Amino acid sequence: MRRDRLSRQITLSMSIVAAIAVLMAFVGTFIFYGIYLTWFPPPPGPPSLLPEAPDFVLIAVFLLLGLAIAIHAALRLTRRILAPLNSLAEGARKIAAGDLTARAVAGDRSLGETAQLVDDFNVMAQRLQDVAKSMTSWNATIAHELRTPLTILRGRLQGLTDGVFEPSDELFRSLLAQVESLSRLVDDLRIVTLSDTLRLDVRIEPVDLVAEVSQAVDAMRPALIDAGFSVQLTTSPVTLSCDGVRIRQALLALLENARRYARPGRLEVVLHPEDAAVVLSVEDEGPGLSVEFAARAFDAFARAEPSRSRQFGGSGLGLSVVRAIAEAHGGQAQYRRSSTGGSVFEIVLPVRNPDVGSVRVSSSVGYTSRIGPTPS
Repeated sequence: MRRDRLSRQITLSMSIVAAIAVLMAFVGTFIFYGIYLTWFPPPPGPPSLLPEAPDFVLIAVFLLLGLAIAIHAALRLTRRILAPLNSLAEGARKIAAGDLTARAVAGDRSLGETAQLVDDFNVMAQRLQDVAKSMTSWNATIAHELRTPLTILRGRLQGLTDGVFEPSDELFRSLLAQVESLSRLVDDLRIVTLSDTLRLDVRIEPVDLVAEVSQAVDAMRPALIDAGFSVQLTTSPVTLSCDGVRIRQALLALLENARRYARPGRLEVVLHPEDAAVVLSVEDEGPGLSVEFAARAFDAFARAEPSRSRQFGGSGLGLSVVRAIAEAHGGQAQYRRSSTGGSVFEIVLPVRNPDVGSVRVSSSVGYTSRIGPTPS
């Protein structure tokens, strides 16, 4: 295993050093005595079985020589180990001081554990940098989104105070619309933030999804008709354990997204069980999303072309709210192109997730209703 490289190298290195020291003392003694006795034969008589003083001195010399080699090898191994660790400590100090661009250098990658530690540290540092950059972008975007309605409110109220504007129902409705826009923006931000921190609460209970979907469509009916849409609602009677209020909120966000950006025409809302899930989809007649934007359509503050954003407005949070609600139920939000080139936004809610509950589908057939003018 890769993670055993360091311990294996330390064990092997120390074993080799110890073996070298022992072999030098043992073999060196034999070589020395072989040469010494060749030139200086011992006197006749039985040899002494105990080492004498010169023997101890000789053994000590060879042991010291082996120890010197062992120390040299240990220092080289220590430098190999400490180099990435020192780089890691230096990188940690720089990040603690606010330099999120600091990275550690793995050095000798043959040391598996230290190299893996450095790689993990660099991944963590990169994520911290990405989070900091994302927070900066979020703060700037939030400030931008809040500035417009606040500026309008301040200007209108200042005009009322100075007598520039005459109080009227139309003016008060305009002010109320700006307040509602602020309220909606704050609520969307709250949902997305709670979802990112995995703290978005949902109240799970058996819900008649047909009633929730119909209620959301009815709420959007006047705005959709005024925008030139006809809504076709196709449902199968489904009871699912979920948060009905959140599901209705997600569908309202999809309908509002279609009202802003889709081409006026037929808008089809479909609710039906599919395999082990319940799918709620909204299909329009185009123009659809580009391939590049489709990949990040559900990201917070993601917007299509700047010209369309300026024309139709919006905070760029609607689809991210849909995704947050779907994921809070253990499901997902997704986009695909329809066969006619339009957009299909889907909320897929699983029914086998123990945190979600079960689904009951009536044996009766589904029904289809049409709201708004019949398309030509």
